[in-house]
Amino acid sequence: MIVLAILATLGSIFLRYSRNKDVKKLLVSLGSLILIIALGIMGNLTRQVMPLFLLHVVLIVLAWGGLLLYLFRERYLWWVIFSPAVTIVLFLLLEFLAGSGHEGVI
Repeated sequence: MIVLAILATLGSIFLRYSRNKDVKKLLVSLGSLILIIALGIMGNLTRQVMPLFLLHVVLIVLAWGGLLLYLFRERYLWWVIFSPAVTIVLFLLLEFLAGSGHEGVI
């Protein structure tokens, strides 16, 4: 399903580009898609703290919706697209303050 969603989004990006030939919108859309996918992959880091991971998944879905909003309504909500980065920063801050819990293993 995830692969199909990525392919459908890529298809709609290039379909919109073929209709209006707006290179700026194409580059912003592709860059945002790559950023969302990268944040989704980096979000696996937060899997240890399950509530934070679930919040990250919800924010990834909202960021994807923000990208689709930009494609179809031409409203770029940058704070929605960059919102999954908040959970990663929060996780790193929690790890810095509380430690990982695996320091005495070695």
